[in-house]
Amino acid sequence: MADEIRAGHIAAGSRMPSLRQVIAQHGVSQSTATRAYHLLEQWGLVRAEERSGYFAAPPAAAVEKPAGRRAAPAASSTVDISDLVFSVLDAAKRPGIVPLGSAFPSPQLFPLARLAKSLGQAARIVSPWNTVVDLPPGNENLRRQIALRYMRIGVPQPPDGIVVTDGALEALNLCLMAVTRPGDVVAVESPGFYAALQAIERLDLRAVEIPVDTATGLDLDALADALATHPVRACWFMTNYQNPTGVTLSDEKKKALVELLAKHEVPLIEDDVYGELHYRADYPLPALAYDRHGLVMHCGSFSKTLAPGYRIGWTSAGRFADRVRRLKLMTTLSASIPVQAGIADYLEHGGYDRHLKKIRAALQAQQRAMDDAIRRWLPAGTRWTLPDGGYFLWLEFPQPVDAMALHRLAIEQGISLAPGPIFSAAHAFQNCIRLNYGYPWSPRVDDAVRTLGQLLADPAVRLRA
Repeated sequence: MADEIRAGHIAAGSRMPSLRQVIAQHGVSQSTATRAYHLLEQWGLVRAEERSGYFAAPPAAAVEKPAGRRAAPAASSTVDISDLVFSVLDAAKRPGIVPLGSAFPSPQLFPLARLAKSLGQAARIVSPWNTVVDLPPGNENLRRQIALRYMRIGVPQPPDGIVVTDGALEALNLCLMAVTRPGDVVAVESPGFYAALQAIERLDLRAVEIPVDTATGLDLDALADALATHPVRACWFMTNYQNPTGVTLSDEKKKALVELLAKHEVPLIEDDVYGELHYRADYPLPALAYDRHGLVMHCGSFSKTLAPGYRIGWTSAGRFADRVRRLKLMTTLSASIPVQAGIADYLEHGGYDRHLKKIRAALQAQQRAMDDAIRRWLPAGTRWTLPDGGYFLWLEFPQPVDAMALHRLAIEQGISLAPGPIFSAAHAFQNCIRLNYGYPWSPRVDDAVRTLGQLLADPAVRLRA
């Protein structure tokens, strides 16, 4: 249906088949048909009219969509997202920009002076022998400290199964390399983390996009359909404070997810870099907590919680730990040995949990300020949810907005944002953006949100026939 609209075979304004017709023609359930139309609407290809049904939107709604790309949510496709992502990230590097599109919280939130003390201490005690001893799986004391944090949340992991990496992104990439070969199919979220799409593109894999609901998270029915239809070799999902939507799966859904994947013997690469930034009383359990078969490869990092520039992450990779360790040795050899020792010293002596309490409180206050600014400055009908952790808000606008055009105009005004199309292999979600509230609130940030509201009224950001 999406291909027909994009090719112009279905004229703009034409009535689309009813749900009943789709069910009868394709032999699908009502929930599948409804889900399909919901995605077509998100992609800007159809519009819904109350009590009248669905109508094809103007072909211009697909300006960022290359011709011939598969659009059905259960179809696997090659990925070519990197050029789009790089264009957005490069533009956001301009000096003095308001970083609403940043992937990191403000450096002001981190205990950099105390970290430097731990790093200095580590540099004094690291010996030449550490260049051998601390090769993968990594610094023993650091792995022990990470294992203690797993134990605190009730998910004990053996230190020997933890592999220290250069940030979580390397952990995620190594896990993906450990369980796939070129041409394999990987299930990813839609919208989902753009770096997952870039990894799939780089490794010559194929992606099948699984819808994410902003209220309930990953669509397990769609995942079950994909597993039954395609030879899915791995899944790359965020179960806590998903990027970009901020949604967290319920414990019941995490358990059901793990059981579903175990039934198909499909490994889960679990990206859990935001779990420590919860505003609730306790860390939301990762899917790893329900794994009984060693199929969950849990990845974490200190980049979002403690030390973004230090690039220290890890994975507890279950049955694949030895394979990941070897890949680490074959690619980048080792994470920085002094930095591993410095982070270990800080975790043991620096008051990490006290720091986490402070950063959580700061982020929650900044979220309230961003929520208030959106209500004051952005168009009525804009939709967003307030996650109980992380530092992202996912916004869906009421009018047909070209998020890439909005991004370009915002950059000219000294404001970065993350446009929806970079979070989809299909370059979908043109009507959506992600905003970062991880920076201390100020009149300058408030003015930036007000400016976004003004830009949304500019005809240049509207999708037109």
